[in-house]
Amino acid sequence: MLLTVLAAYPLSKEKGELMGRNAFSWYFFITIIFSGGLIPWYMTIKQTGLIDSLWALVLPGALPVFNVIILLNFFRQLPKEISESAWMDGAGHWTILWKVYLPLSTPAIATLVLFTCVGHWNSWFDGLILMSSPEHYPLQTYLQTIIVNRDMSLFTTASQEELKQLSQISDRTLKSAQIFIAAAPILVVYPFLQRYFMKGIVLGSVKG
Repeated sequence: MLLTVLAAYPLSKEKGELMGRNAFSWYFFITIIFSGGLIPWYMTIKQTGLIDSLWALVLPGALPVFNVIILLNFFRQLPKEISESAWMDGAGHWTILWKVYLPLSTPAIATLVLFTCVGHWNSWFDGLILMSSPEHYPLQTYLQTIIVNRDMSLFTTASQEELKQLSQISDRTLKSAQIFIAAAPILVVYPFLQRYFMKGIVLGSVKG
């Protein structure tokens, strides 16, 4: 989210305020229209030596362009009078961003935070192909491997008695436990963000 905010703020400015704004915007936007595909994406991560490391799950998706476009369009809808008045009072771009734009963009930020949380939490496929060792799997990948493939070799530290008990558990029980574990963190986060979805706080911020 930090990188998203730092990319969206300058791109939301007019042409005269940021030289080459259109070129930078197209540089980001073209990655949505044209994608290299799964194999080039994997080869790039492998060539940078990130395979089987935490950074393989962090860096490739650190700047989601879709979120940048949503946020920069929200920034553009904010009344220019607000930032201009802050500029006349001596505020710089950093002050305007952190003390003016972000407080007024709380609904958009909350929505993108929820999208980001859900996207990362449900991303089991990345861990499956980027991690070589099961001990490095993220939780969703670990659960998917157990439930779908029933790979009991992952329980290398379990005793014979524990493995015997696991083998007696029905598929319905395992899948129910997986669904509960997968949904619980998002259910905890959502109530704190839900109130921002109802109405933007910028309404009526500029009058006359």
